Amino acid sequence: MQPVSDPVERAHLKDTAGFSPPISRFDPAPTARGLVRRYWVPVWSLPDGLVSSQRVLPYPVCQLVVADDYAHLVGPRVGMSTKELSGTGWAFGAMLEPAAGSLLLGCPMATLIDRDIDLVAVTAIDSSLLIDAVRTLLRPDPAHPLAQATAAQTVEHALQPLQPVDDEGILINAVVALVESDPEITRVTDLTVHFGMTERSLQRLCAKRVGLSPKWLIQRRRLQDAAGRLAEVDRPALSDIAAELGYADQAHFTRDFHAVTGLTPSAYSSQRSLSP
Repeated sequence: MQPVSDPVERAHLKDTAGFSPPISRFDPAPTARGLVRRYWVPVWSLPDGLVSSQRVLPYPVCQLVVADDYAHLVGPRVGMSTKELSGTGWAFGAMLEPAAGSLLLGCPMATLIDRDIDLVAVTAIDSSLLIDAVRTLLRPDPAHPLAQATAAQTVEHALQPLQPVDDEGILINAVVALVESDPEITRVTDLTVHFGMTERSLQRLCAKRVGLSPKWLIQRRRLQDAAGRLAEVDRPALSDIAAELGYADQAHFTRDFHAVTGLTPSAYSSQRSLSP
C-alpha cells in the first residue's frame, strides 16, 4: 500500500490557472475492499493571498475526510464540488464504496446528498479515536508515505464494525462499478437487463444506497469521460465526443456539460490547453 503521486484524474478539474496540488492516491488493503475504493492525500503550500478553487465532478460515493482543522463525512454531490485552498494545508481522504455511506449513517443516503456532517456525529464507528489517530500521524509530515499508509490502516481498522458488507451493499457496488467502467452502459435499461432487475427495483436500490438515480449515474460517468477527452492534447471534434459518449447530438452534450461544470466543452478544452 505504497502511496504514489498521481496526476489529475478525469474527475478532478484543474483551477482556471491550471493548478492542482500534489495528490497521493493509493488502494486499500484487500480486507477493506467493498467499503473503501481508494485513498487520496493532497498537500499544498500556496503563496500569501493566493486562493485556488479546486473543482471536482464527484463520484456517487461518500468521502471520509480528516484535515488539521476539520473532519467530515462528505455526501455525494449532484453538481460540481468546489474546494478553495489557501496557505499551507493537507487532507486525508478515503473515497468510500457506494455500500459504505448508508452503513455509516444508519439511514438512506438521500439525507446526505449535497451535505457534509461532522465525522464525530457518525456513531457507527469510533470517529473521535480515528480523527485523533490520523492527525497524530500526519501533522508532523503529511506527505510522508509511511504516515499516509499507516493512516489508511487506521481508517480500515475503524471501519471493521461495518464488515461484512451486506448483500444489498454488494449489489450497489456492482451496479456503480459497471456504470463507471463500461461505456456501453448508456441507458437505464442496460442496467436492468444486466442485473435482472425491474427498473423500479433498481431505482429504489440507488435511491436508498447512493441517494441518486440510475440515470444520474450514467450521466456523471459520461461527463467525467468527456472531461478526460476534452483534456487530451489532440482531442476529437466535439461532435465525435458526443457520439462516443452516447449523446443524440452535440447540443445535448454541450447542454449537459455546461449545466454541471458552468463551462461549455469548448471553453473547458481551451482552458485546459492553457494549463501548464
